[in-house]
Amino acid sequence: MGKKYANKQVLLKSYVEGNPSEDDFELKMSYTSSHIPHGSNAVFLKNIYLACDPALRFRLSADDLSDNIDLLKSFNLGSVIEGFGVAKVIKSTIPDFEEGNYVWGVVGWEEYSMIENPKVLFTIKYTDVPLSYYVGILGMVGLTAYFGINNMSSVKAGEVVYKSTAAGGVGLLAGQFAKMMNCYVVGSTSTDEKVDLLKNKLGFDDAFNYKKEDLGEALKRVCPNGIDVYFENVGGAMLDEVILHMKSHGRIAVCGMISQYGLKEKYGIQNLFHLITKCIRMEGFSANTNYWKLYPQYLEWAIPLIRDNKIVYFQDIAKGLESAPAAFTGIFHGKNIGKAVVKIVADE
Repeated sequence: MGKKYANKQVLLKSYVEGNPSEDDFELKMSYTSSHIPHGSNAVFLKNIYLACDPALRFRLSADDLSDNIDLLKSFNLGSVIEGFGVAKVIKSTIPDFEEGNYVWGVVGWEEYSMIENPKVLFTIKYTDVPLSYYVGILGMVGLTAYFGINNMSSVKAGEVVYKSTAAGGVGLLAGQFAKMMNCYVVGSTSTDEKVDLLKNKLGFDDAFNYKKEDLGEALKRVCPNGIDVYFENVGGAMLDEVILHMKSHGRIAVCGMISQYGLKEKYGIQNLFHLITKCIRMEGFSANTNYWKLYPQYLEWAIPLIRDNKIVYFQDIAKGLESAPAAFTGIFHGKNIGKAVVKIVADE
């Protein structure tokens, strides 16, 4: 029989309208067992780090808009929040995950998780880098930036690349990846401090505070000849304006629309006709796409760059599972610089 563990958990208390608040979550103490029934394919994990990903907002709504995408399906009220995390294997009946292994993938927002037939779980091969990187630059966030720049946007040297939410987890990486391809990279963010970070620490060619400047005028200033590639994470009025500044045959890669999450009435895009006149290609992608098959390739590319300090990476780490609701809700108000992460345990 398995050992029993006291297990602190974060549950969904109420469905969210608009931006989530800490009151939408509930902290609960329960008990769980490491016992895995005979014949089951499961792993029992001690969770170490959790990612605060904006896409979780989809799963907090009563209306399920997932289109059968598992990672976007709505949570049931009273259920444990799930998301990407790093964990240590305590017990396993799956040969790929041995006791003592570190893994990253979809886990519960709790101290211990029993995962049956895991669909998104990877053994951590390289442990000479911080384990927390696997909920960011070496996990879904990094792969999203890599896939968005290389595959979805087909970025070429010399092109103008614009990244909204540029100081967030995906943004700061996507911008640097584009710079490595000799592009002219500009970004927008929500504070002057973050603008300075983009220009003087991350190597962006230009950046602006969208809360202080008129968006259209700012885009004319930083991209006077237009935009070849827009890596989209905002939607709404931002997307509407950017379309006007796209070059002919420009590309828009869409993996998020944070301004529209939870709104009953979505912003109606007015300028879509320019997709025709400018021959713009706009395409969405998510963590449910076949980009997972690129993960080994991405890992082998990124690890040497990290070891050689050729990528600047920031994490905003909150401590303790009880801090998860505040850390998550904070990303909708621009409180994080870099990837928002929750560290559950102090001994790893």
